[in-house]
Amino acid sequence: MAGQERLLTPRFMIVTGSGLAYFLALGMLLPVLPLFVQHRLGGDNTEVGIAVGAFAVGAVLLRPTAGRLGDRFGRRVLMIGGAATVAVSIVAYLAASSSLLPLVIARVFTGFGEAAFFVGAGTMITDLAPVHRRGEAISYWSVAVYGGLSFGPALGELVLGGRSYSRVWIVAAGFAVVAVLLATCTKETADAGHEQAPVSTLLHRAAIAPGIVLFLGLVGLAGYTAFVPLYVRRIGLHSSDVVFLVYGCLILVIRIVGARLPDRLGPVRAGTGALGFGSAGLLIVWLWPHVAGLYLGTAVFAVGMSLLYPALLTLALQGVDDRERASVVGTFSTFFDLSQGLGALMLGVVAQAGGYGATFAAGAFAAAGGLALLRAGIDSRTRRAPSAVHVEAELVEPNI
Repeated sequence: MAGQERLLTPRFMIVTGSGLAYFLALGMLLPVLPLFVQHRLGGDNTEVGIAVGAFAVGAVLLRPTAGRLGDRFGRRVLMIGGAATVAVSIVAYLAASSSLLPLVIARVFTGFGEAAFFVGAGTMITDLAPVHRRGEAISYWSVAVYGGLSFGPALGELVLGGRSYSRVWIVAAGFAVVAVLLATCTKETADAGHEQAPVSTLLHRAAIAPGIVLFLGLVGLAGYTAFVPLYVRRIGLHSSDVVFLVYGCLILVIRIVGARLPDRLGPVRAGTGALGFGSAGLLIVWLWPHVAGLYLGTAVFAVGMSLLYPALLTLALQGVDDRERASVVGTFSTFFDLSQGLGALMLGVVAQAGGYGATFAAGAFAAAGGLALLRAGIDSRTRRAPSAVHVEAELVEPNI
């Protein structure tokens, strides 16, 4: 498995395909949910933030535990159970026709499913990768993650058409079912020895510092996905589908063409570039409130978002016992959930008080803060000589 030099095997592609279908389902919800809360339920920007952020409540609650379960019982069960939970919970959105509460409850369960699937699939991808190509594997996997979260919104607005929210929920649930079917075709990658995985704290220490930086870098993404669908109508566009399509295409190209950058540059330099571009892109959107500013800022922002997750997850996994890998992925991705949940809640309040431009500014400053922490050496592994890290990566062979 991980000892093989070949990376893009059929098993790897099945996991990635399941992830793409899964994240298309979630991506479809991104632009539609804010419109549904405002136009159908009569909510304000704060309530938009609550509806968007409720998803992360469930994910944050389950994610660390999902990591430990993945180390003990395997990755496949998390993929199948997680995608199935998401499919059922999205169908439950149909019950939220006049009140925010049923929607919030259903979103929490969507978060439960997301936590399980993401940890299972994300860990399986690293299981299938040679250790010295792990950053490349994460880049290809994140094509599915960000590809779905980028193209999904355009598809969501297209399916929405004449305000048919129910149709969006049904189609999105259908993609989640496709993810379940593909997940059943996977084979388990964790061996029996993982049942004796070392007992760790709920949050794995190796992932905390990289996770904090990830949180700060992705807060702006929460504001971008939640409020761009509303912001575009203030600057003369009828919908955000083309904006998200441009963002998705750029993510796809950079992730594929630059898949080896996290391995070649190292996590610190790749993370530095990612945070710098992410912050700059949001600053452009804030300072140039025009259609051209939105597209230019989106392009710059996409460069940063394409490199951030692979760089920081590569850092989090350095020197970690293979039997604890799912726990690291679970802890690390918890910070992703926090950024999208807590970030959406915080930026919803910012939008209510200062307008949409203020949300982009807040996201830019958060990313700049993450850059400062990364460069200051918040993780002790970033202060080691690059050559030493590279040598370790080549010498340590996974036990899988």
